[in-house]
Amino acid sequence: MADVPGIKPPPLTSLARAEDRLSFLYAEHCVVNRDSNAVTITDKRGTVHVPAATLSVLMLGPGSTVTHAAISLLAESRATCIWVGEQGVRYYCHGASLSRSTRLLEAQAKLVSSERSRLKVARRMYEMRFPDEDTSRLTMQQLLGKEGTRVRRAYERESARTGVPWNGRSYKVEDFESSDTVNKALSAANTSLYGVVHAIIVALGCSPGLGFVHARNERSFVYDIADLYKVEITVPLAFDLAAEEPPDIGVAARRAVRDRMRDGRFMQRCVHDVRYLLTADGAADGGPPLPGPASAAIRRPGRGLLRRRRRHPVRHRRTSGRR
Repeated sequence: MADVPGIKPPPLTSLARAEDRLSFLYAEHCVVNRDSNAVTITDKRGTVHVPAATLSVLMLGPGSTVTHAAISLLAESRATCIWVGEQGVRYYCHGASLSRSTRLLEAQAKLVSSERSRLKVARRMYEMRFPDEDTSRLTMQQLLGKEGTRVRRAYERESARTGVPWNGRSYKVEDFESSDTVNKALSAANTSLYGVVHAIIVALGCSPGLGFVHARNERSFVYDIADLYKVEITVPLAFDLAAEEPPDIGVAARRAVRDRMRDGRFMQRCVHDVRYLLTADGAADGGPPLPGPASAAIRRPGRGLLRRRRRHPVRHRRTSGRR
């Protein structure tokens, strides 16, 4: 049999794991190409080389042109490529997965297919937000209510800390510039967070659309996982940036999120939390979630409650135009 032309793809065992990679890189109005095992990004300022095997997600914005060679390298390196809108505030599509096993995907599909197990995973997520409270007997509506109160208080707290006025979350998916400064910072920071979380979910072989709290959206599970970290990461960053008033709030927000994730700890933590939530017994890699405000020790819900038959269907959060 004749040899297949072109460079032979590297074996999966030689690639960096998802938790060990860089978080994300955003590029617009440029040409993305390949030079050996590096992705090159060229614009009017010059050319930058990025090792593809260490990249988790490349976000391509408007005005970007990508070559076949660059996409081939990203696919071979199992880096996720996401096509986004202006300022990175709209998601279009993605590619590639780092996983060669369907174990987590099968577990996710099984858990999301039953109201009982779906609610159980949702409770785990909220127990990660409220480690000192017993959420084992709360309904989905009660969980959503507690989360709404927590987020509102976070906005008010950050507004008082930074002196930035807060009049509520307001944005238009189709018009980024119509929002006030802090809302634009939140939109841009959250989109960057979604990109990283999406890349991790895809890299682990899970489905971005099979959510437990959010539902009926192609990125429901992305929103589920990202909501674990917003109050800790993107909300404080957005208010800090709004207080500083940088000339381009979208660029500043993306850079701030990137700098926050530069040490790689977030990547490890997110990978660990996804695995934790999807395992049958609530344990991933032999241990509980990694320490942190969004990943505190989790108590297991009471078994007696989970054996009862529900009389009414569980209502889930619809997601549309999410930022």
